Amino acid sequence: MQQQSLTKIFAVFGDPIGHSLSPVMHNAAFHALGMDCTYHAFRVSRKNLNIAILGAQAMGFGGLNLTIPLKEEALSSVSPKPMAASIGAVNTVSFDAEKGPVGNNTDGIGAKMALLDAGVDVAKKNVVIIGAGGAARAIAFQFAHDGANVHIANRTQARAVALADDVIVGLADTTSQSTVTITAGGLDDMQKFMETCDILVNSTSVGMHPNTDETPVPAQFLRSDMVIFDIVYNPRQTRLLLDGAAIRATTVGGLMMLIHQGAEAFRIWTGVEPPVDVMVEAVETELQRRSLL
Repeated sequence: MQQQSLTKIFAVFGDPIGHSLSPVMHNAAFHALGMDCTYHAFRVSRKNLNIAILGAQAMGFGGLNLTIPLKEEALSSVSPKPMAASIGAVNTVSFDAEKGPVGNNTDGIGAKMALLDAGVDVAKKNVVIIGAGGAARAIAFQFAHDGANVHIANRTQARAVALADDVIVGLADTTSQSTVTITAGGLDDMQKFMETCDILVNSTSVGMHPNTDETPVPAQFLRSDMVIFDIVYNPRQTRLLLDGAAIRATTVGGLMMLIHQGAEAFRIWTGVEPPVDVMVEAVETELQRRSLL
């Protein structure tokens, strides 16, 4: 009697986890490709993360995503890839028969691909990143690695400086070290860097629902020849993006970063090219459904 193959399970761990759009996005992709796979969300605390990852491997899971507050905690439970180790956070876990759990970080790739979708290459550009949290770390490391000059502006200047120092150390063994500049400062001196900014990135939650009238950058600092990228995706059009559109600047919303970081995880797990258009439609539909609740 031939043994029936088992459905391959994928998951996202976080605490809280009910807000995650990853199950909608990945299940739509699996369905579209006719893959016998399913994706679920599990609430996992920091203290239980290690045993949860090992348990997922033991049960034959295909891969994991990790979200707040587990990305940094995961470093001690996986063999991190170089970029994830430099960033200091893991958002994607794959399982290797010899190495065990392997940690990746696809957030920076997601940001890079969101800009490429809009025809924007970060190489040799002057990038100003607002914020110094987890998303800012991933974006700063990725963009600097890709040849951008990066300035990090944060309300607490010491955090911006610490992140800039980490990025410089992370570039030490790469060819980008001698070709890019990494600087940092507080929000008070942001204006002088905005004068030469090619790409502005808001990596904070400022402007996120329900505080949709807030913006991290005053409208008078924006220019029409600037690319304005806001990683917030709820609402789709933040105050920052609306201010940019009003002066006909190129604007990029956070939804595509979310999609592309998920798409990169999909590639890592399966080796299959994901249907990005299907993933976009699924997430947009779910966001619309939630707005009606």
